[in-house]
Formats: sequence, C-alpha cells, structure tokens
Amino acid sequence: MAIQHFSPALPVPAVSAAYPMAKPGYGKRSAPDQQPRTPHDFALLPARERYIAGFVDHLPDGAAMSVKQLTKQLPLYGQQAIGTSLNALSVAGHLRRVRCPVGTGDETRWAFRTFWSRTARDNAWWTTYLATETAVRTATPAHPTAPTTAPEAPASPDSAAPPQPPAPTAVPLQRTPPDAAPDTATATAATASPPAPAAPADSTALPAAFSPASRFSPAYLALAELGRKDTRLTLSAHDCTTLEPQAAEWLARGVTTDYLITALTSGLPTHVDCPPRFVRHRLTGRIPPHQPTPPDTNTPPPTRHLLVECTDCGRPGPPEALPHGLCRPCHRAHTSGADTPPDPTQIAAVKAHMANLRHLLKAP
Repeated sequence: MAIQHFSPALPVPAVSAAYPMAKPGYGKRSAPDQQPRTPHDFALLPARERYIAGFVDHLPDGAAMSVKQLTKQLPLYGQQAIGTSLNALSVAGHLRRVRCPVGTGDETRWAFRTFWSRTARDNAWWTTYLATETAVRTATPAHPTAPTTAPEAPASPDSAAPPQPPAPTAVPLQRTPPDAAPDTATATAATASPPAPAAPADSTALPAAFSPASRFSPAYLALAELGRKDTRLTLSAHDCTTLEPQAAEWLARGVTTDYLITALTSGLPTHVDCPPRFVRHRLTGRIPPHQPTPPDTNTPPPTRHLLVECTDCGRPGPPEALPHGLCRPCHRAHTSGADTPPDPTQIAAVKAHMANLRHLLKAP
C-alpha cells in the first residue's frame, strides 16, 4: 500500500560523512534551549526553505556554512536560491551570522560564526542571547594551550624498576678503644648507656631575621656599598646613618639602588678630602625628579562584543540594529520585493525621457 506524504517538501538529504568543517573561528554554532528534533520541524516554511533548513539542522557544530559550500552539497539549488533561502531562515528566526574579535594587540582578527536554532526565535531573544557572555565564549575559538609538563608514560611491567629498599635507620656510632679485644668491645657496646641528648643550639647565634639585609634599609646598604665600589667614598657607620634620609629620598622618587650608587660614584675627582661631605653634596645637587607612575598592567582585558552580520550583504552592526538578521535596505528589499507596484510618476518620467531621446535621434 502506498504511503501518503502530507508534506510536499523534498526529504531531507543525508549529510555526507566527508562534509567539510570550517577553520577554527568559523562555522556553525547551535543556540541553546532548543526543542527536540521531530519530523514536523520547519513545517511552516516553504518547500525550498524547509529542505535547506533540514539539511543545516543536521550539520555538526563547526561545519562550513558558506553559500558556496552549501551549494556543493545541495545540487538542486544554486547559490542565488540558497542565499535567498538563508535570508528567509534569518527572518523566520532560525539563523544569525555574527563576528567577534579574537586575539590581543596587533594580532586581532575577526572570527565568524553562524548561530543556528531549530526553534524559531524572535528578535528580542536573539538580541538578549547575543549580548550574553555565553554567546561570546561560544563564538570565540578556543586555543588549547600546551601542557607545561610532558605527561609521564605508564611504565610497562617488564621495564618497571625494582622497589627501592627502605633507607637504613641511623644508629649512633659506638667508640671502641683501640686496645680492646673483640669480645670486650661487644660487651661494651651491649652495656653502653644511651647516647646523651644533643646539646642545645647556641642561644647567642643570630637568627636570619636579624641579618644586616633585614636590619638596615636599602638606602643605608647603598651608602655602605659606596666604599666597595670606590675606596675614595668609604663611609663610616655614623656617616651612613646621617646620610640615610637623603638617600631614602632618592629611592622614594622611583630610582633603584644601582642608579643611586652609579650617580654617586661616577666622575669622581682624583682625591676626595672628606667623603661624607662630598656624598652629601651629590645627594643634594643631583637628586632626580619624580619618576612617572608606570601604567597598571593588571587591567582586565577589554570586553568583547558580538556584531551581527546582515545575512544578505554581510554589513556588521549591533543586534538591535539588524532586526531579523538583515540590515534596513536588505530587510526592506526582502519584505517588499516585487510585490510593491512602481510609482506612476516614475513611469511617466521614464517615458518622457525615452521620448526625448528618440526626438534627439531624429533631429538632423
């Protein structure tokens, strides 16, 4: 018995196993919260749009969605027919083309995606979804990072190393007199008293917290380093303490200790009579200006927003500026098309222009 088909549309073509996938940053992306697939999907669409929508719906995420690639897989229609059908699917709420900037600095490029929804959505839903962070993450291609350490290969049972024996327990050494007999030494070891506890650490030793690097400021240590750099600027402990506030003012202006030492030891005269007075004069006369504050490198990366592309001409814009996924000129041409009758005044103007041209041709 023949089976009656209620739908005049052609059956959905099978997706080829070798269907090309798009490059990273391009291709199809499925919208969330779609209804389960049923045989009556896209029933309200015309036959051609229903046929193409069924094919696109079965494509995996990341598949190429260009008009040329769809034309190769759907030989029943040409590029013009498929492009017109994609415009109709965009108006029906099943499709949106977007672009998103990826990369940082001079390496920024555009990533193109085609969001597809089996369930028809209105403009408000698409505008809200494309403005969310989830849509931005979905549209941005993921760049897998290489692991910092190579994974360890599992060791085979044959090549497994034998278990290491436990480390021997440390046993205190027993002294044996040189002239003692073997049996006497054994008896002495057996009856020896337990070793005396270790002597407590010397309480006079300075802990690491009281090292010179922690007890003195960087300005003091920089002044003390002058004598090692050049013996003509050898300073005493009292001189370093006296000149420490002036050296600290240099460091407060953003310079380093190396810069301070270089500024004080460069261009020295042959003989320095009084190193403290000479260093004080240079600290006062060569004080640097305040260094500019370095820019904050911890600023968060700029927020990336999706731009919706016109499905027909590819003009980008925010989601609210492209209702139904079409720019205003393409939307006006798609909704009106050839149904709008021409303006009678324009017809009269064209006829008058043509009559004038004929009259000019007849003139001698």
